[in-house]
Amino acid sequence: MDIAVVGAGRVGTAVAVLLTAAGHRIAAVSGRDATRARAARHLPDVPLLPAAEAAARGEVVIVGVPDDAIAEVAKEVAGSLRAGAAVVHLSGAASLAELEPAASARATVLSVHPLQTVPDVEAGIERIPGSAVAVTARDEEGYRLGESLGADLRGSPFRLPDERKALYHAAAVFCSNYLVAVEAVAERLFGLAGVEDPLAALAPLARATLDHALDRGPAAALTGPAARADAGTIRRNLEALEGSAKHAVPAYVVLAQAALHLAHAEGRIEEDDVRRVEEVLDRWR
Repeated sequence: MDIAVVGAGRVGTAVAVLLTAAGHRIAAVSGRDATRARAARHLPDVPLLPAAEAAARGEVVIVGVPDDAIAEVAKEVAGSLRAGAAVVHLSGAASLAELEPAASARATVLSVHPLQTVPDVEAGIERIPGSAVAVTARDEEGYRLGESLGADLRGSPFRLPDERKALYHAAAVFCSNYLVAVEAVAERLFGLAGVEDPLAALAPLARATLDHALDRGPAAALTGPAARADAGTIRRNLEALEGSAKHAVPAYVVLAQAALHLAHAEGRIEEDDVRRVEEVLDRWR
């Protein structure tokens, strides 16, 4: 199948490399200045063209631009699409409505989102295989195409309704981005506490905790003061944060609340325990 990639950034280029390995032909790519170096390295001999010209060469047009630019690109390429073409965006959050200009040009529209973090092209090539791949489409033809592409990425495709994409993406943000943000807060606090190499110190704890959560489930992996309704420790933690790292207080309160209710839902603490901890948290809300 001839595939054009409009927006050959980190994810788009990694997807193109994997689809090439699966037997597809990358007919053209387009993108900004950095795309030229990426294409030369990972997709040699593939022409770099303006978006509309690139799209005209593809039976499938993959749109890898940032979410806010998808609708603009769909409008730009709509008039150049081949008869029977499909247009696929790679966003986990954006609705298929962003591809409406292409749909109005009678293209099949869908999205294919690898559930993976891709800091660079090499990481994407390594990590996307084996990852879940969310496929969203408007009809069975679109779903079949998306599932086929997901399989060609050596991922595990599953169907995701368009109206649930924003919720799905919020889950991904918690899973990945906010995990990083929490570790950044921990690194900063360990440093303030006088730990000489905070990242090295926290790494074994972080790895063991994540492994435990993934192996046994988050509820079983939960430990700490909220899980045992230790109101005194929570109070001391918050007093220390207020004195040395006030910016971390709101995050601690919100996450303590989440941990508290997870422990209660699992029957590990009683309603009276919850109220006792809530009284402490209320002082810092």
